[in-house]
Amino acid sequence: MSNNVLYVGLDVHKNSIDVAIAATDGEVRHYGRIDGDLKSLDKVIRKLHSKGAKFRFAYEAGPCGYQVYRHLVVRGYSCLVAAPALIPRRPGDRIKCDRRDALTLARLFRAGELTAICVPDGDDEAMRDLTRAREDAVHVAREAKQRTAALLLRHGRRYPGKTAWSRAHWTWLQQQGMEHPAQQIVLQEYLDAVRLANDRVQRLTEQIRELLPQWRRAPFVAAYQALRGVSLITAVTIAAEVGDLNRFRKPKELMAYLGLVPPEHSSGTSVRRGRITQTG
Repeated sequence: MSNNVLYVGLDVHKNSIDVAIAATDGEVRHYGRIDGDLKSLDKVIRKLHSKGAKFRFAYEAGPCGYQVYRHLVVRGYSCLVAAPALIPRRPGDRIKCDRRDALTLARLFRAGELTAICVPDGDDEAMRDLTRAREDAVHVAREAKQRTAALLLRHGRRYPGKTAWSRAHWTWLQQQGMEHPAQQIVLQEYLDAVRLANDRVQRLTEQIRELLPQWRRAPFVAAYQALRGVSLITAVTIAAEVGDLNRFRKPKELMAYLGLVPPEHSSGTSVRRGRITQTG
């Protein structure tokens, strides 16, 4: 058994991990369910070491992030994080559970049919989290402005100027007095929400600007800004989300990663392409 390789499929969730094992010369079996912490995973690895085999781990990319991957790689184990959208699935398979998912991962991993994603390093992931936090703040600010505008429109208050949310618009908003005290409270709360959201966007923008010089991809961010219409935030977002462009061998691979390739259903002389779904 010393030359055997154990392909270990992990179905990782918040509170549990289902473990399945596929040996190179054996059947795929469900090892069991363990707690979702890394100590429980280490305990399973110590038990498997008694079999004298080499280990290769795989799990599906998901909301639990890359802690398991980094934990295993630091300890010298091979680990693959599989792209969920590229996992082969049988059309007739209508049963999905943690146990089956772990068995499927182990089986496909042994067959070499899993497609690995590019796991970002800690700095890239940190900057990506920061840009996504700013994007969330922008979304919250947009919704707060929409609620405020909808309230005023329902009561016939239309801004006579051209540019909404400018300094002149804010002056006009502060001059508005609603007929009922309850409605005045609502308007004031909405305006306070817009201010808080705008302040949050500004704080996160400043944090990105301050941390950028310490990031190893800062030269790429500067290069992206040489393109017309690419601002600092756009450049940082591209660098954080895409990472190293050298990992794409062809432009088609980059387009597919970004979700800019339309779906196609063609047969014979019939060619039908759908709209871009941005699913990358």
